[in-house]
Amino acid sequence: MLSTTPLNTRRALLGAGLAALLAASAPALAHHGWSWANSEQMTLEGTIKTISMAPPHPSLQVTAQDGTLWQVDLGNPRQTANSGFTGDTAKPGDSITVLGNRNRDETKPHMKAVRITLAGQNYDMYPERIGSK
Repeated sequence: MLSTTPLNTRRALLGAGLAALLAASAPALAHHGWSWANSEQMTLEGTIKTISMAPPHPSLQVTAQDGTLWQVDLGNPRQTANSGFTGDTAKPGDSITVLGNRNRDETKPHMKAVRITLAGQNYDMYPERIGSK
């Protein structure tokens, strides 16, 4: 069946739809990339409060030695699994060291892990980024 909608109208509608889709996905893309994080890496030492392996990415809540509760984003589910870290690897109360990149907004105790260390075992989420600045 032939469309009776003029070609320019269809193109305009398609363009508007694509623009809306991109605009809606921009916050997710910004969050899951590295643009929100400082380029300089830091080390966080603390105790695991909670572990979540739920999409879109696994995460930990870690209580730092000074009592601050940190949100620690791990790699995407595939990267986290490839590192050897699973939901059974650790439990709340375990001591942890996290190497990663902190949120640019230093009022937010939030970081993206590059490596986590539990009981002397390293779990490298982003091995290519270890030590990079």
